[in-house]
Amino acid sequence: MLDTLLALPMSTLLAFAGAGILLNLTPGADVMFATASGMRGGARAGVAAALGVALGSVFHVALAVLGVAAALRAMPEALQVIRWAGAAYLLWLAWAAWTAEPETEDARGAQSLAIALRRGFVTNVLNPKVGLFILAFLPQFADPALGPVAPQMALLGAIFVATGLIITSAYGALAGLFGAGLRRHQRITNRIAAAVFGGLAARLVLD
Repeated sequence: MLDTLLALPMSTLLAFAGAGILLNLTPGADVMFATASGMRGGARAGVAAALGVALGSVFHVALAVLGVAAALRAMPEALQVIRWAGAAYLLWLAWAAWTAEPETEDARGAQSLAIALRRGFVTNVLNPKVGLFILAFLPQFADPALGPVAPQMALLGAIFVATGLIITSAYGALAGLFGAGLRRHQRITNRIAAAVFGGLAARLVLD
């Protein structure tokens, strides 16, 4: 990995990192999910959701490096199954948030971090658009003339995941901090989170 890092021109690394940061700064499904998680569970839950999303991105990067994502792109029926599974999962989260009863602070703190982490991971893994985006994005900055493409894509993917984690965590943490007042009326934040999850499900199906 160090050899790959040294082989890639600094201009390429900076251009890739800059493009990745700009893309991550633009609020998308991952940012919206972390934001909703932060509003509902607090700053730590927002960061945990962002970490789950990042782990899901690691999964997609691994698929892209292994070439599995290219095979899935060639089978539209498989992508449709994944897309609908992701939408169904988000709708389930929306229903669970909408119907949830207010929790005590102790119960919320003990459970929300692990739950937010798991939900962030599953939501990202079940979003085929993330995998296709990574498959299309990473090879643009890899150069076969510098050696095998797979290690270059793995390194670039690690940079993309790291910058995304920092930015998405910031969104989730800020939502948790500014949502502290709303969490005193937890039923309201649950309903807001449910609306966000439902909107993400619709977006996944309709885009």
